[in-house]
Amino acid sequence: MAGSVSGTFHGMPAAPLLRRAWSYAQLMRLNRPIGIALLLWPTLWALWMAARMLPGAERAGAFAPLPSLKLLAVFIAGTVVMRSAGCVINDFADRNIDPHVKRTRGRPLAARRVSPQEALALFGALVLIALWLVTRLDSLTVLYSFVGAALTISYPFMKRFFALPQFYLGAAFGWAVPMAFVATVGAVPRTGWLVFIATLLWSGVYDTLYAMVDRDDDLKLGVQSTAIAFGDMDTLLVGVMQAMVLGALVLAGRLVGMHWPFYVALVAAALLFAWQQWIVRDRDREACFRAFVNNHWVGLVIMAGVALG
Repeated sequence: MAGSVSGTFHGMPAAPLLRRAWSYAQLMRLNRPIGIALLLWPTLWALWMAARMLPGAERAGAFAPLPSLKLLAVFIAGTVVMRSAGCVINDFADRNIDPHVKRTRGRPLAARRVSPQEALALFGALVLIALWLVTRLDSLTVLYSFVGAALTISYPFMKRFFALPQFYLGAAFGWAVPMAFVATVGAVPRTGWLVFIATLLWSGVYDTLYAMVDRDDDLKLGVQSTAIAFGDMDTLLVGVMQAMVLGALVLAGRLVGMHWPFYVALVAAALLFAWQQWIVRDRDREACFRAFVNNHWVGLVIMAGVALG
């Protein structure tokens, strides 16, 4: 039967098709939604803060306008699509490195379950979908999107020679923030750049924790990362970046007139950051990965503060 795993689909065995689809899903990292969440939270912060800057919002007090459903739909879908495209091009660039890293050797390209040509075709399709999505918005936002696309495409190759690729990744991950402000209010005000800086630094925080998991492998392979560049000052510098993230968000919140729930949320985020520092004090690989994943909750509590603030 066509619906059974052992049956056929339009004359082709269903099981191989399902395995191929699953390999593509793994290549796009759809089986690991933590990456989508980490990209999506700052985008939502920006959309909500930008909505507070619309004409008349200051008269609405705590009940400021919400982002339009159109903007939410385009930015959420665009985040998923561009994150998927970024994962595909990253694995394409690392297809000869990943087999030598314990954490990544099972990825579809590293394990040769997907060919480089298939990966490039999938990447091209995802970029076209992202382009179609952004053209639903105004022309200035479309222009800004080209910067984001260039950052996303070039990031996988930067870590070959740039000692701090996590900050470049932060710019790529955070570029949706100025795009959200442009799409909402037609420009990027100081608030927008502060949220962008906070996002860039936050990406530096969690991606350094992520890089600490692979530090030994990266040293052998000659791959650059902040975990290597920071050396034995890694946790200290991560703590400095965590403080700077919170400071930038305090300044942004003051500019848009956030109320007390926003600042309570930042205190909660500070406690989560402190917990991350505690568990990675011995630089255990599993603890570093848990700290990385915990940043999802940081993004969530800040979003709750932005929405309630």
